[in-house]
Amino acid sequence: MQITLKPEQEAFIQTQLNQGHYQTAEDLLDQALALLQKQLDHEQWLVETRQKIAVGIEALSKGEGIEGDVVIAQLRHQLHNTQSA
Repeated sequence: MQITLKPEQEAFIQTQLNQGHYQTAEDLLDQALALLQKQLDHEQWLVETRQKIAVGIEALSKGEGIEGDVVIAQLRHQLHNTQSA
């Protein structure tokens, strides 16, 4: 695969190399792609979390919520069982 960079992209890469942040342009691209993957993963997590929140809000509006004290007790029970195992 060949990639054509804009002059400002080439300059940025060269600056990073000159400053010693990366040994090679490939190292810089590896890091950039890893960060892009993390960003995409985070965006997917946000979508899923927003969907879960919407489901929770809908359940609450139907009166299907659980009292906070009950949830805390359940979480403490789960934590106790996990620590005992």
